[in-house]
Amino acid sequence: MTKIGLISDTHGFLDEAVFNYFDQCDEVWHAGDFGSVAIVDTLAAFKPFKGVWGNIDGKDVRAVCPEHQRFFCEGVDVWMTHIGGYPGRYAVQVKPEIVLHPPKLFICGHSHILKVQFDPKLGLLHLNPGAAGKQGWHTVRTLMRFDINGDKIENLEVIELGVR
Repeated sequence: MTKIGLISDTHGFLDEAVFNYFDQCDEVWHAGDFGSVAIVDTLAAFKPFKGVWGNIDGKDVRAVCPEHQRFFCEGVDVWMTHIGGYPGRYAVQVKPEIVLHPPKLFICGHSHILKVQFDPKLGLLHLNPGAAGKQGWHTVRTLMRFDINGDKIENLEVIELGVR
């Protein structure tokens, strides 16, 4: 079993509480809009790390994080990107690939809207952890934790960090 901490849209602010919430996680994944390469470095020093750059990220973040990450975690095919849309409204840049080769788990950020949605047409679970930073229109800062156990995604938790 692999315990995952999922965060997005920090926009240059990384709440110290993240380290407590992700302390028992095996890996930390960030779905873009870091706002600073220092956040990439801090998370990568804390736990094994995967991240994708977001639309606000500069060359420094883009030099160390790809736009898309497609990988397996145990038996789960994962695709993480910053701007991906959601079931029924996938972004133009991902739609052809997601329809032809859907992952089991599709993760994105960007909207600042926390979302957990199953796509029955493609048989995938879509996760957006919302926004953990202080910039944007969201009112509550959020992140997620979950387990990958073989080919199953289990024990999903939504964590509220407090008001923006």
